[in-house]
Amino acid sequence: MKTLLLLLFVFMITPAWGATLTAGDRVYLQLPGESAFDDPFTIDDQGQLRLPEVGLITVAGLTTEEAEQQIRKQLSTVYRNLDEFNLSIMEHMIRIRVLGYVAEPGMVSLKPGSNVQMAIAAAGGARPGAQLDQFKLLRNERSQIFNYKSYLDSGEPSQLPALKAGDTIFVPASPLLGNIEVNFDAASLREGGDADEEQGITIFGELRNPGTFSFKPGMTVVDALMRADGVTRYADVTKIRVITDNIPYQFDLKAYLDTGKTANLPPIKPGTTIFAPIEVEDINTTSRTVYVMGEVKAPGAYESSPGTGFIDVLANAGGPTRFADTTHIKLLSTSKPAVTINLVEYTRSPDNFPLPGIEPGDVIFIPEKTDVNEKSWLKITNDRAIKIIGAVYSPGRYEWNNTMSFLDVLAHAGGPKQQANLSNIRLIKEQHSTPENVVYIDLESFINEGGNFTQLPQLDAGDTIIIDELPHDPTDNKASWIRQSADDSIYVFGQVGAPGRYAFKRDLGFLDILSAADGPSGDADLRQIRISHRDGNQSRITKLNLSLYFETGDESLLPEVVPGDVIYVPKEQGNWLDKPAEQVVRLMGSVNKPGRYTFNSQMNILDLLAEAGGPSDKAYIERIMIVNSSCCGDQAQTFNLRDYVIDPASYPLPLLRPGDTVYVPNVSDSIGEQWRQGLRDVLGLFTLIALGAAL
Repeated sequence: MKTLLLLLFVFMITPAWGATLTAGDRVYLQLPGESAFDDPFTIDDQGQLRLPEVGLITVAGLTTEEAEQQIRKQLSTVYRNLDEFNLSIMEHMIRIRVLGYVAEPGMVSLKPGSNVQMAIAAAGGARPGAQLDQFKLLRNERSQIFNYKSYLDSGEPSQLPALKAGDTIFVPASPLLGNIEVNFDAASLREGGDADEEQGITIFGELRNPGTFSFKPGMTVVDALMRADGVTRYADVTKIRVITDNIPYQFDLKAYLDTGKTANLPPIKPGTTIFAPIEVEDINTTSRTVYVMGEVKAPGAYESSPGTGFIDVLANAGGPTRFADTTHIKLLSTSKPAVTINLVEYTRSPDNFPLPGIEPGDVIFIPEKTDVNEKSWLKITNDRAIKIIGAVYSPGRYEWNNTMSFLDVLAHAGGPKQQANLSNIRLIKEQHSTPENVVYIDLESFINEGGNFTQLPQLDAGDTIIIDELPHDPTDNKASWIRQSADDSIYVFGQVGAPGRYAFKRDLGFLDILSAADGPSGDADLRQIRISHRDGNQSRITKLNLSLYFETGDESLLPEVVPGDVIYVPKEQGNWLDKPAEQVVRLMGSVNKPGRYTFNSQMNILDLLAEAGGPSDKAYIERIMIVNSSCCGDQAQTFNLRDYVIDPASYPLPLLRPGDTVYVPNVSDSIGEQWRQGLRDVLGLFTLIALGAAL
């Protein structure tokens, strides 16, 4: 149960008790010991949950209490123990139907408070050709038309209607598309031009968007160049070629921009061809060239001047793209060692993380941001990686830096699973080569009892975090020996239902451990239980009289047991070493249960014989022998049990003390029996002689 509370803490899951369930909600059903319930369940559009063994259960419209009762009722037909079953809401979702001219029409799940734009994005976005000013919202058989284009222009959320669960958004197609659907790609159409060669203007060369474009009255060469998105940085703007009516013209755009004289503009008309040549000289490197490569808007060679800084060169290249890893920018130089630049730290504290100077010939390389979903170790080097394995939802190898804490890494791996052993997390430090490179972390105590975050260990690149998994049930410990550490285990031996090795947390008591081992057996001696404590510098033994606890209920009699201890429950009358000779009486001979018996001053020889089941049928009770141990040597005496039974007043019971020995002889040891046996032997001899004489 505490492991589940930890999961709720890590993932910030707050049970919405009393909330009403709706379609799309993600719920968690806690049923310990059943792996089929480890993952959350989602309520489908019909308001139902599909559960293992019991099938579909309708829960939409019910509160969490009502849904839990209904599910518990259905599960009780299959599962016996539902004491710890409960239902909690992991995430409230609303289901919206998006139809019409979108990429993926259908039902989408959104968080409460989401707007129309989020619903459209969840459906893949509006397709090219959608009529943005005629979007329709359908709710309870009522429709509302709203202008989605106005929202995109202004960015005002008030332009969009609020969404509720069960709403339908319809995206119409523009009437300009006609009645036949064709592939419509506005970008490709624009790049290919929008006119034919006879009626349009053909523009090609060093332009950002060459093609054939329609001619408009009053259009100039500059307008035509802008229609092609302008020239590139490699264009020779002083030698632009223009051909109109088969007459070539040379146009100097730079001179026109310097003077503004329209007389320098060549004529253009439908069918004109414009060519912007490349300026080869500008591509050649010079003594002031700085190279920018990698994830920038416009990588290439750039001219630098004295005083040009790192930010100036980066801005000249268009700045980093959204895929750039700005924490590991490399500055390569032919005269100095390579430098790693963390632009994020520079923006936080420019004084503490100054940028290096730029010299001609330097190379600035902006690497691509690492995609942790791509299973490639080369993406993250060892000096930037940390590993987490074991009972977490997403074990693996993750990128790390020194701003991340232990809890950051644990959350990045999806958090611990329900069966994670949080009381003994191991941190293996790679930079240490000694046995002290393993650090043990009791995260469960830190969470339950509180603590200073500085007490958590500091992580370094190359470290490995290992989180073991507890057994799903205490009785399956034998299948989990390899997974659990010996220092985290409690050993239970002797007369118990299931002796073995168990993994337990420190908050469990002696009775919890004994119960997990199926309790004492019928032959157990509850007065002589031993506990070996091995958690200190020296081993110590605790004796426990569990029978006295059951008689008095005194909790102080129960010892504290921690992982590493050994519990031994002996067999009654079974172990001679449990009872020294001076505390017992030895009973031998013709009794039903000979052996060693606990004896005290309140008991006599009759109690001892009764405890042993009485004399056997062949017992010679007229001469029971008793050996008394004393300070001056052993002394023997006899006792006639038959005479005592006939006349107890005339034959007092002999004194019996702990350490004495009682022997009950067999009838074959009596004098009368021996005389009769001798007489039979003599008669047999005479008979043999007589038979010999007769022969």
